Amino acid sequence: MATIPFPVPSRHLISVDAFHRMGEAGILGPEDRVELIEGQIIDMSPIGALHAAIVDVVARHFGRRAGESVFIRCQNPLRLDDVSEPEPDISILRPRADFYTTSHPGAADVLLVIEVAETSLAYDLGTKVPLYARHGIPEVWVIDAATRRIRVFRRPVGGGEAGRSGGSGYAEEASVEPHEAVACAGVVDDAGSRVAFELARLLPPVA
Repeated sequence: MATIPFPVPSRHLISVDAFHRMGEAGILGPEDRVELIEGQIIDMSPIGALHAAIVDVVARHFGRRAGESVFIRCQNPLRLDDVSEPEPDISILRPRADFYTTSHPGAADVLLVIEVAETSLAYDLGTKVPLYARHGIPEVWVIDAATRRIRVFRRPVGGGEAGRSGGSGYAEEASVEPHEAVACAGVVDDAGSRVAFELARLLPPVA
């Protein structure tokens, strides 16, 4: 007897504009830690003390060293297209005359995105890094909070299509240990030198 296939339930994806209207209507409140990824509302992990500390010290370091040459945002929206608006832990942006008061930054504004992963490492590497590649974000760092190791992704390729088939979508990948210096080509100080740091020098050693 032939098996009658059941129809696959369809998913209703929402736009960034609809996502914002949900916030304005109170459907999503300030206590809801969510972001919109390819039309789906994704719950974000709670921010632990270690996660928060890493975000704070890295953002402070870039702010002190890069000064007015960049604009730094922490855990604020980045509008990639009509269906994706992630909230990276740190976005290092090109300065803009309006200080981003009239619209959220887009991919063209980004010099570097940094994600800190305390419980979300697989999600950051498997979903968010390929998403950033598909939108041409030039460089992404994922900091593993447990080990302080930094995964560095540079040079998005082919519009990030490699990311759709299981890869990161970046031509260059590296793993940087806490005691090794890391720098982004697009983030420089007033003298034109890359802003570098060793994470082990910014934080106490791993227990």
